[in-house]
Amino acid sequence: MNLSPFSTLKLNPALLENLSSLGYKGMTPVQRQSLPHILEGKDIIAQGETGSGKTAAFGLGLLEKLEVKRFTVQSLILCPTRELADQVTKEIRKLGRSIQNIKVLTLCGGMPFGPQVGSLEHGTHIIVGTPGRVEDHLNRGTLKLDHLTTLVLDEADRMLDMGFQSTIDAIIDKTPVKRQTLLFSATFPDQIKSISKRIMKNPVMVQATSSHEENNSTIKQHLYEVGDEEDRLTAVRLLLLNYDVKSVVVFCNTKKETKEVADELYRFGFSALALHGDLEQRDRDQTLVRFANKSVSVLVATDVAARGLDIDALDLVINYQIAHDPEVHVHRIGRTGRAGNDGIACTLYSPKESHKINRLEEYLNHSLTSKFLPDYGLLETSPRKPSMTTLLIDGGKKQKVRPGDILGALTGEKGIAGKEVGKIHIFDHRAYVAVNQNVAKVALKKLNDGKLKGRSFRVRRL
Repeated sequence: MNLSPFSTLKLNPALLENLSSLGYKGMTPVQRQSLPHILEGKDIIAQGETGSGKTAAFGLGLLEKLEVKRFTVQSLILCPTRELADQVTKEIRKLGRSIQNIKVLTLCGGMPFGPQVGSLEHGTHIIVGTPGRVEDHLNRGTLKLDHLTTLVLDEADRMLDMGFQSTIDAIIDKTPVKRQTLLFSATFPDQIKSISKRIMKNPVMVQATSSHEENNSTIKQHLYEVGDEEDRLTAVRLLLLNYDVKSVVVFCNTKKETKEVADELYRFGFSALALHGDLEQRDRDQTLVRFANKSVSVLVATDVAARGLDIDALDLVINYQIAHDPEVHVHRIGRTGRAGNDGIACTLYSPKESHKINRLEEYLNHSLTSKFLPDYGLLETSPRKPSMTTLLIDGGKKQKVRPGDILGALTGEKGIAGKEVGKIHIFDHRAYVAVNQNVAKVALKKLNDGKLKGRSFRVRRL
């Protein structure tokens, strides 16, 4: 039986109608293989990553069996990072928008505790959170999971990598024994096998590649041999200048290297920022916003920090070093070449790392050819400057600022054209808007001199 259309599933007609209005044409491999089992109430272990459609797979499952009239926590989704939790929350709200009064709450660290307690007191159906903050609420008695029917571990491998095993165990101890457990993981290390045996009942295994992995011929892989660390940095500069693209992620294996590489690139005139686990939440949000809105071209990141990063048009991935695990390498390069677009992945390695190349070739089941680095004369040229710049507004959701207010203020009398405005991101107490570099001064003056919601807000250029 062909399960490609969602209409073949026993789903609430309102959910099906909403899927159609959201432009969902049919099921991705992970949805096609897991949803029938999820809807039957079975436990699932599924291989899924950003872009594979896993959120809709578990989201539709928990929305289908949700009892809206019962204001108790019926589903808990644990995510490794706040970014991924925010992304999952938005997706579930979209998927469930045709059903009235569904309450979805995000519980993450780096956010004030008090408002979260208030939201919990008013009743909520679905919690999306990071392990640390969820455990805090459980320990304080502000969150109770007595009526939980579905537990989802999203990107379980990364949560374990980040040291959350004992926290996850403590959370699971406070959930009912009779529940459905859905575990999504991009890789299957021994820890995942061990945890699944302890917390799941006869789980169904689903291994589905994302649509882009099914045709990863759209990704061109290049290897470059380098000597010492200085050679690596020079190689990154050469590759960035050679490809001259708008959106690049450089993957490093350690936080220390992300800082060093980003600082070095910035010193040579590149628009580069580091993304790693030591950043304050506000700085992390700001870094991701500036990269997503194309006002920063190069993001230097660790694997864990980049989880939940959902950038549609990533032109180039550079591996500053080879990933420790071949599966992680596949995830890294899988961030380029999405949606049928061509992608380029460049990997740097030293002669001492030849064994890692051999292991990678075995895993990929094809050989990789080493290339010569671009001509060193390129180092005399100037790096591409981003076409956009970001304006930071000291007002957000709590001040009732909406995207339409910002757009209206920018494009009003003697303002800039709508096509000069890029992405707008709004947080609780601040907002970011991308504008074309050539109109940045006009845009800044317009916002500083004008008003939003009848109020003046301080605006500055980042």
